[in-house]
Amino acid sequence: MSAVPVRRPVRVLHFVTGGFSGGATQVAIQLVNAARAGGRIEPLLVLRRKRHTDPARVEELRAAGTPLRLVPGWSHLATIQALVRVCREFRPDVLVAHGFSEHLWGRYAGLLARVPHLVHVEHNTRERYTRWRLAQARWLAERTSRIVGCSEGVRQVLLDMGMPAERTVAIPNGIRLDPFVAADAHPLAERTPGIVMVARYSRQKDHESLLRALALLRARGLQPPLLLAGGGKAMHRAPLEALSTELGLAGQVHFLGVVRNVPELLMTHRIAVLSTHYEGMPLALIEGMAAGCAVVGSAVPGVREVLVDGVDGLLVPESDPAALADALERLLRDDALAIRLGQAARAAALREYGRDRMNARYEALFVELAAHRPPAD
Repeated sequence: MSAVPVRRPVRVLHFVTGGFSGGATQVAIQLVNAARAGGRIEPLLVLRRKRHTDPARVEELRAAGTPLRLVPGWSHLATIQALVRVCREFRPDVLVAHGFSEHLWGRYAGLLARVPHLVHVEHNTRERYTRWRLAQARWLAERTSRIVGCSEGVRQVLLDMGMPAERTVAIPNGIRLDPFVAADAHPLAERTPGIVMVARYSRQKDHESLLRALALLRARGLQPPLLLAGGGKAMHRAPLEALSTELGLAGQVHFLGVVRNVPELLMTHRIAVLSTHYEGMPLALIEGMAAGCAVVGSAVPGVREVLVDGVDGLLVPESDPAALADALERLLRDDALAIRLGQAARAAALREYGRDRMNARYEALFVELAAHRPPAD
């Protein structure tokens, strides 16, 4: 194909779940808003409506100027048909389908609407692929311009699934750093000696190990407050509340639900934890780093790529409350270690994981793809 100049901004449609609880939606929103600040990309965010899609969040995005459309999510066919209509109206050069299983329905719609380039972004190292859905993903991959893993670990999983190596790349996630600009004004030694974990209640996240680690710390004479911030289903949260009471932690553990002041919580507490069974590229952990917290993470793919054990955080084996308690005890008793790790974590976040860095890589990809076909006028 011969390259042709792109004479107008490249139209990019980002399709993602409207659940708001996962990293895929947050990354899509970040990319759309970052593109608005530049001039090379004309973005559109399309959310697949879920039963728990928060209308207030949708209106907040619209009020902030985010170009946004909703499509129904009550059936896959309804989703695809509505997205085809949006594509024919917006006429994107590139359709980016984020996350499982939205990347299937998004790409089907893109094919039906004859979008020139499809991009699949995988946001986790473990998803609920049946044989049938894996077969669909492989069929769609042959018709997809790029397949993006949000970390090198996710890219490797994609290759193991049979995705084409020549079109499968890694682009690490990034976060907005502005909310954490005041982190240095909160020296770690002056912060509340408590623990914050920002994660939705789901099978993926391992709140249970953290609660059991807290009970072990209590037996060692340490009773740090634990703040659990995040949404999720009651079926996952209720057993954790019961376990907290059973372990005698009811007055020590605070189930905050969804909060809007995560940067403030992190910047006023010493330790950020991500206890988890699997990840893609954990935004919550990166936010803890940007806040200058001493961070502890489960040693699973995605987390292992972010933290260097003993350098800018501590890694502990997955599902190991005793090891997690040991790591937390080190940070609670050794101020010098906590301060050193917190400073190194913040420096790494500022250097490697800003939204601008992530957006620049995606923008270059979109412009490159669009340059190989005359854009629709």
